[in-house]
Amino acid sequence: MSKQGNRLGGSALVYSTESGRMCPACRHPMAGCVCQAARNVSSSDGIVRVSLETKGRRGKGVTVIKGVPLDAAALAELAKRLKAACGSGGTVKEGVIEIQGDHRDALIPKLTPRWVVKRAGG
Repeated sequence: MSKQGNRLGGSALVYSTESGRMCPACRHPMAGCVCQAARNVSSSDGIVRVSLETKGRRGKGVTVIKGVPLDAAALAELAKRLKAACGSGGTVKEGVIEIQGDHRDALIPKLTPRWVVKRAGG
């Protein structure tokens, strides 16, 4: 069987002892997957929503920013700048930025020049 026949037909390499798991779409190692960036950009309606959540946090308020159309690296950089502007901690989880405390009034003007921003919730 030729190498070309193997790629087009039957089986595809899913794991390599040299580089670990392989992406089935682009056939690169998962760490260097070229199609991963396209999957990380969240599909949203183009509106960034800023809200306050307390559920599951023992009553502590967390400002949540959803719908930002950026890839994972750019989202992490944006979260870093927003946390520094608020003087607070936070994280990025599954495409959602969480910043400790109620900072909705400070964050909405910072996000408005780039995107359509709405205050969600109460």
